[in-house]
Amino acid sequence: QVQLVESGGGLVQAGASLRLSCAASGRTFNSYTMGWFRQAPGKEREFVTAISASYNRYYADSVKGRFTISRDNVKNTMYLQMNSLRPEDTAVYYCAPALKVSMTVNEYEYWGQGTQVTVSA
Repeated sequence: QVQLVESGGGLVQAGASLRLSCAASGRTFNSYTMGWFRQAPGKEREFVTAISASYNRYYADSVKGRFTISRDNVKNTMYLQMNSLRPEDTAVYYCAPALKVSMTVNEYEYWGQGTQVTVSA
């Protein structure tokens, strides 16, 4: 059974940092693109960042320069280092794999339960 588990969220003040983790089990995703998305209350799920199987990285303009995505294929785990957090980063963060590089939610599958990130002003 494929399972993705996000962790590392929390409540922080603006300007702080958090590191999210996404642990996969049930199969390996070394040949997949792995992505982070987020969803704020009342809004659609939006692309944050993705890392391809060849370690190419893609970022939404809103997080470029502040967030860094990485992956450890040995551990079957992906990370999201978030620096200089802003109140507008507040959302539930989700990770998921995709067969190709994409910023579209529908291209991803096996969504985890998400981890809440709350940034206070």
